[in-house]
Order: sequence, then C-alpha cells, then structure tokens
Amino acid sequence: MTIREQIEEIEKKILSPRACLSAKSKGRLRAEQPHPIRTAFQRDRDRIIHCKSFRRLKHKTQVFLSPFGDHYRTRLTHTLEVSQIARTIARALRLNEDLTEAIALGHDLGHTPFGHAGEETLNELLPGGFCHYEQSLRVVDKLEYDGKGLNLTYEVRDGISRHSKGRGEILGDDPESMPATLEGQVVRISDVIAYVNHDLDDALRAGLVEEDSLPSKVIDILGKLHATRIDRLVMDVVDSSLKNRLDRIAMSPKIYQALIDLRDFLYERVYLNQEARADLIKTGKIIRELYDYFLKNPDDWIKDYPKGDPLERRVADFIAGMTDRYALSIYEQIFLPGTRF
Repeated sequence: MTIREQIEEIEKKILSPRACLSAKSKGRLRAEQPHPIRTAFQRDRDRIIHCKSFRRLKHKTQVFLSPFGDHYRTRLTHTLEVSQIARTIARALRLNEDLTEAIALGHDLGHTPFGHAGEETLNELLPGGFCHYEQSLRVVDKLEYDGKGLNLTYEVRDGISRHSKGRGEILGDDPESMPATLEGQVVRISDVIAYVNHDLDDALRAGLVEEDSLPSKVIDILGKLHATRIDRLVMDVVDSSLKNRLDRIAMSPKIYQALIDLRDFLYERVYLNQEARADLIKTGKIIRELYDYFLKNPDDWIKDYPKGDPLERRVADFIAGMTDRYALSIYEQIFLPGTRF
C-alpha cells in the first residue's frame, strides 16, 4: 500500500460521512496516474500554490489601491485569511481539509488588477462580460503552464467556479448556484467572513470609517473586536451545520443577518464610497486604453492560446492576469512620453 493509499484509508476512518473523500474524486479533465504520496486534492493545492497566478496575487488590490502602509490587505493576504478560516471550519466539521484548502487558495486567481473596479471595467469591455470567478476557472483550466492548465479535480474546479455570490445570497437553497461539496460551501462562507472583517479593519485604518459609525446591532451580536467577530461567525457556522447533520453548511438566522448587515454597511461606506473609489475609478481609463491598444497591436503582446478563442477574450486574459504595478508600468511605456520598452 502506497503512502497516498494509507492517507486515503485514514480519511475514510476519521472524516465525516458527508466529507468528500480524495479517493472518491470525480477525476480530472485529463486522466493522470495517482501520485505515490499525495492525494488528488493535495496535488491540486500544491499546483495552485506553485503557479504564477498565485504569486501575482501579492501585487493585486484587495480594496485600497497602493496603500501607504504595510498592513493593508492584498489579494494574496485575503486568500490566505480565507484559507485559514475555511480550514478551521472544515477541521471542526471533519470535512476534507485538503480539498477545502485547495479551493480557498485558488478561488481568486482570476481577479483583475485594481480590485473590483478592474473587474467592472473588463466586464463592460469584453463581449459577453467578465467575472472573476469564471476567470479563476479559466486560469486553472486553460491559461496556466502556457495554455496546458493545472488539470485540477472536478471538486476543486467546482468550488472555485461557485465561490462567489457578489451581494446576493451567501448560503442559498438553489443547488445550481452552490458548490457541489460541503468543502466548497465552507470556502464560500469563509470568503465573506474574511473580507467583511479585514476590509472593515483596513477601512478603519485608512480613516474611511470610524469605530462609532459601525452598526450597533452588528457590534452587539458579533462583537467589537476583529478577532471576536471572526470567532463568533466561525463558531456559528460550525454549530449550525452540525445541528442540521451536515445536510448543508448553515448559519443561525440571527448571526447570518448580522453578517449581511455588516456586508451592506461596507458596500455603502467603503465599496461604493466615491472617496474610497476615486483612485480605482481612474484605473478604468488605464484598462480601457490598454484593451484598445492590445486589440490593435496584438502581435507583441497577446498569446495565441487558448486555441480558437477570439482576440478580445485573449486580450482580457492578458489584462486580467496583470498585477497593479505591471499594468501601470505597461501603460506608462505605451502612452507616456520618455518611456521605453
């Protein structure tokens, strides 16, 4: 028996009957020989960590563009916080921690430079629209490794493609909109738990909101401190999910509503705040002009893969993969006098 097979046997013994076992994966887009010491989901996690798109997350905006200060979140630190929260929940529920971690680490690989402002701009420009969760799946399926993709398992790909909910329902009843595995559902709620808390923390640090402006009802229920809020939300997910025998990942109505209220507060005071978005709105001009330029001058810039995809789609791939600083640098080289390639 290989080490991988021993790990798979351990999973069968210690994980919940509702967990997704590595040995029961629905497989990959292209069949591969099993690894002697790593399960399928462990390999997926490792492939994501070692890919170029993951490394670029460290220079992509979370909320604040190029903030002056070392403690503001980036897309990479957001991803790590989601992973930590999701793993804590998965372990408490005896779900597959490796699958949970792989989904969490890959969920934002398709995010554009300049945060959601970049996504909104590309969505306006690209025929058929653009959304980061679909792009994340495209990254792992078609773009990484020079068009070969990472060839991840069905379960990780499903969790990545269905992790996002925008401002809609976080834990909905529609199975078509929810991840197929409980591990994917854990990442979906962990994403929200992470960003509402760390974006609030960053907004407080930036002086965009004040402590006394936070909704009193939310503070009464979730607590005033960053760590307290996360702990209460995580504990509620664990308790509520166990109460329904892991039929699905759940939250109690009271805590769930407090989470929604906190998210709505952030949309009003931070995400849609014109002062906070002032610099990000300016980045729309950068992305629009780069998009037009690359459409007219693709030869030196745009890859010829994925085969058969229209130029507009491949230009969007190129721009979406840029870090903030790379997009600014390329813009300066192309459009500003005195700069050279």
